[in-house]
Amino acid sequence: MAVRPAPARPLIGIAADYYTPKNGAPFARINAGYFDAILTAGGLPILLPPMQKENFGELNTLLEMVSGIIMVGGLDLDPRRSGQPLTTAVHPMSARREDSDRYLMTRIVEKRMPLLAIGVSMQLLNIHFGGSLFLHLPTDNPKAMPHFDPSGGPHRHIVLVEPNSTLHDIYGATELRVNSGHHQAVDKIGKRLRVAARSPDGIIEAIEATDDTWFCIGTQWHPEADTASALDRQVFDCFVQASARFSEPALVEAA
Repeated sequence: MAVRPAPARPLIGIAADYYTPKNGAPFARINAGYFDAILTAGGLPILLPPMQKENFGELNTLLEMVSGIIMVGGLDLDPRRSGQPLTTAVHPMSARREDSDRYLMTRIVEKRMPLLAIGVSMQLLNIHFGGSLFLHLPTDNPKAMPHFDPSGGPHRHIVLVEPNSTLHDIYGATELRVNSGHHQAVDKIGKRLRVAARSPDGIIEAIEATDDTWFCIGTQWHPEADTASALDRQVFDCFVQASARFSEPALVEAA
């Protein structure tokens, strides 16, 4: 039996957003910056659609194919699932996406797959490990500086990277200028996670696994966006490299 050659690029799953317009059929969507960044970093991106609960088993099939996962930004998590109230300031994502993302997160953690969680997905990572969120800034934290532009335009601010963190190893800097468009933020950090970066007002802007052998990083900013800095490319480079290493044992065994 012929042995299929190993792919030149590690397969990277991108968990897509799910959008339901007022008129028309719902559809999955992702910012092109995600798959462009993965391609530039040497990976091969494939889409992981938000599955309905009866098809979660198919997500397991997809997870067996990929070497790393990017979980993307989007609307808010439903705070009622964490015992917090739903207010007019919160705009929940579709239940279908949240159900699918929560299932994916559980399986990723079980498998210790390389994970890059961006925006609301960083918040989900924190919730998964028992952390909590500020539901709206600055209401829940009056000391918070602006973290988004109410008009929807680009907004940037400084973040301070924690020394001796994986993020510091990746960026090689203690201070970054990042894009910012969030109104929620990590409050209490979850177990098995540590703070990787904060904004000057103390708001947590990045988190990572305390296990240094597991590439698991969440950023509140969007390194895939047009407003990202040139340094942000490095997080994708390191993520794809970690994903390639994750798939190596399986490739050796298959050979």
